[in-house]
Amino acid sequence: MLSYLVECEALPLDIVRTDMATFVRTGRKIVAIGRNFAEHAKELGNTSPREPFFFLKPTSSYTPNKGIIEIPKGCVVHHEVELGVVIGKGGRDISKSDAYSFIAGYALAIDMTARNIQEDVKKKGLPWSTAKGFDTFTPISEFIPKSAISDPHNVNLWLKVNDDVRQNGNTKDMIYKIPRLIEHVSSIMTFEGPEGDLLLTGTPSGVGPIRTGDKITAGLALPQSTENIVSLELHAIDRAGGYRF
Repeated sequence: MLSYLVECEALPLDIVRTDMATFVRTGRKIVAIGRNFAEHAKELGNTSPREPFFFLKPTSSYTPNKGIIEIPKGCVVHHEVELGVVIGKGGRDISKSDAYSFIAGYALAIDMTARNIQEDVKKKGLPWSTAKGFDTFTPISEFIPKSAISDPHNVNLWLKVNDDVRQNGNTKDMIYKIPRLIEHVSSIMTFEGPEGDLLLTGTPSGVGPIRTGDKITAGLALPQSTENIVSLELHAIDRAGGYRF
């Protein structure tokens, strides 16, 4: 593991990404849905939105399984485990009834957030791009074929920091379901494929901080199954240089 981490730190991120899933290498954008689990919205003191709410993350924030998460100087970084929907073909103004035909498959992701930056800019009415967009802030699994998940609204998501279970939820608790999310986002901006854009569908409650030296593990499983379809294992390190909050 140590040699792998050293290798990932030494290589430019675009080179690291060449060994990752096609959608990671070719995707144009990450569309992340916010406040889509009521209990998560509540734990951060937010109200549930009256329509889907989203923000964008750069594809340069992807980091591979068994890779690293960098903690920028002065940042309190939180984990948010999520089901990702991989868009399989381009489209705009997609109806809910057609939405599934635009899905190529799925992935497990963690939306890392510099929470203290986010809270600071929220108070000022400013965008969240810095809080969400740092390099390594979207750990991502391998591609999950669409056929492997018959019902994306009934899969279990969990995340541990070291041996502490932090998040343990199910996508059945989404406020807005995937067809509605695809309909809403595509009414504003075009989805791009094939195996291109990634739609992050929101996180269950239990988000919290990670610290340098922590081991972060996460998984996605079908209900009543003891086996994960995919899992993630990351290690947190201090970022050398760069931004300071």
